[in-house]
This record gives sequence, structure tokens and C-alpha cells, in this order.
Amino acid sequence: MATPQPAQPVKLVIAALAAEKHHAEEAHAPLVTAFGEIDYASAVFPFAATAYYDAEMGTPLWRQLFAFAPLMPPENLPAIKLRTNALESEFTVAGKRRLNLDPGYLDTDKFVLASTKFHGYKIYLGQGIWADMTLHYEKGRFTALPWSFPDFRSGVYEAAFIRIREIYKRQLKALSLQPG
Repeated sequence: MATPQPAQPVKLVIAALAAEKHHAEEAHAPLVTAFGEIDYASAVFPFAATAYYDAEMGTPLWRQLFAFAPLMPPENLPAIKLRTNALESEFTVAGKRRLNLDPGYLDTDKFVLASTKFHGYKIYLGQGIWADMTLHYEKGRFTALPWSFPDFRSGVYEAAFIRIREIYKRQLKALSLQPG
């Protein structure tokens, strides 16, 4: 009989989508207060993969990835999604978000986003939150899945995720944990 094993700690990554570049910068301090020091911030990418957010947030939109130094148990993801939803509310003006915070975690093999929306390929985690496996790491690169959001499918964040994975692997080594 197999014995259940605890999961290795994972790396929190938040994909911030902002109506203006400075909104992501304004979110920096509240994110650090909530989740700990940021050890990687990507470049700010123009976001034009979908018009889904345009009516609420306006255009142009900008995406930036933030990775957090403290590693965490993967089961913390639902609570983190609820916390980022609360932070989004702080950046709401006249009922419209100026900032969208999509938390997820990275391990050596994948990037998983938290979602409040059901879909057949998502796995329920509790507290009204589902797991959405977005990227799979294999043979030196991250590959999007058929259902991944268009911007993640585009490969524009590839170098950022490779860098975050390198930082994460160093952290595991420092903790004497073997990568995946």
C-alpha cells in the first residue's frame, strides 16, 4: 500500500493585469505585506491577448509577473486567491477594477493558476476556488495547455517562467529538498 506523502513547498507567482503601468507598481507594497518579499518581478508586458477585460479596465492593459521569496504549501492557494480578490477591491474605482491579480504556484513541473470559475478541466480545491494547470515544464521549456489563456499560450512569458523556476530550484536546494 502506498503511503501518502506531503507535497513539496511551491513558489507563489502572481500575474498582475493593470489598466495603467503604475497600478502594478502601486500593488507592490500590499502584495509584499500579504505574501512576503518579491524575489522576481518580470518586465511589464503589453496585454492585447483578449478584449475580455477592456470594458471594465480600459485599454491598453499591462501584465507583470511577481514571484515571492517565501515558499508555501500548495494547499494555501485558495486562501491566497481570496486574499488577492480582496486586494483587487482596494483598486476598484466606480465599480471597475484597475488591477486584476491572478495568483498561482510554480513547481518544477508546472504552473497552476487559481480560479473562481468552474470548467471541466479544473480541479476543485475548496472555498470556491479551482486549480487551473496553465503551463507544463518539459525538456527545458514551458508549454501551454489547450485551455490556457491566450497570453500564456503565446510564449511571451517563457523567459520569466524559466527564471522563476531557476530561483525556485535554488531555494529547494538550499532547503535540501530534491526538485520534483
